[in-house]
Amino acid sequence: MAEVLVVVEATREFGVKKVTLEMLTLARGLGTPSAVVLGGVGAGGALSAKLGEYGAEKVYAAESEEIDGYLVAPKAAVLAELVGRVRPAAVLLASVQEGKEIAARLAVRLDNGVLTDVVGLDADGIATQVVFAGSTVVRSKVTRGLPLVTVRPNSVTPVPAAVSPVVEQLIVSVGDVDKLARVVERVVEQKGSRPELTEASVVVSGGRGVGNADNFALVEELADLLGGAVGASRAAVDSGYYPHQFQVGQTGRTVSPQLYVALGISGAIQHRAGMQTSKTIVAVNKDDEAPIFELADYGVVGDLFKIVPQATEEIRKRT
Repeated sequence: MAEVLVVVEATREFGVKKVTLEMLTLARGLGTPSAVVLGGVGAGGALSAKLGEYGAEKVYAAESEEIDGYLVAPKAAVLAELVGRVRPAAVLLASVQEGKEIAARLAVRLDNGVLTDVVGLDADGIATQVVFAGSTVVRSKVTRGLPLVTVRPNSVTPVPAAVSPVVEQLIVSVGDVDKLARVVERVVEQKGSRPELTEASVVVSGGRGVGNADNFALVEELADLLGGAVGASRAAVDSGYYPHQFQVGQTGRTVSPQLYVALGISGAIQHRAGMQTSKTIVAVNKDDEAPIFELADYGVVGDLFKIVPQATEEIRKRT
């Protein structure tokens, strides 16, 4: 079977991200998964065990200061050279800011079509995309070149398929035109005890109904008791109740946890686009006609300031 190149999304501090494991799972239905690590010296070896656990039979390691010390242009150049050499069945990247930019640059270099925000990909290269704030599902296919797609995080459930990967070092050679923007400083964002929002199995989100920033302590308390992450609606973020990086929705993060709890969120279509694939949705809202109840598996009509403290008390009794 032809190789399927999966461009690894990872960080120095926390290793391989969940979306990479999702892409490796998806790749197994298309061909033989091969992971591509683009980073500094030693990156490939450090990640190979985890990548092999999810089916990467080969790990291409592009390790160089030219990769690590500049922005995305060198990564696209190295990837384009690799694609020309191995002629893969498809190339998968994460549908995040950097992944989309690499995909766009790669498409230009290869004179290839590109599909973004894909949530499924058939063996024949037909992709499934959810558009118009989640209201429409479309089926698309690249008609020029190979399937080059960016995969939306939380679209696929990662399934292990352990193998022992072969690590192949790539020779990195990029021109000056690809080294115009240098990374001069990296600042590590402080990570708390909560899981990362897009990878959490439980997410508790607050909306305009929470009232103010101080009241978000109720949302945080419930999330902590459930071992989950905290999210917020656009209305809450725009009102200054919670930082923008925690926004769930079409213009924020897309989440797909096992449990999503919506507190004081009306359920506007742009918010639903970011959480409607959650396995179980629980909503608390005082408006019994709130659109969120159309989506919720369990709905509670009432005052969240009475209901949430009662819920947290019951959870404490059981922990």
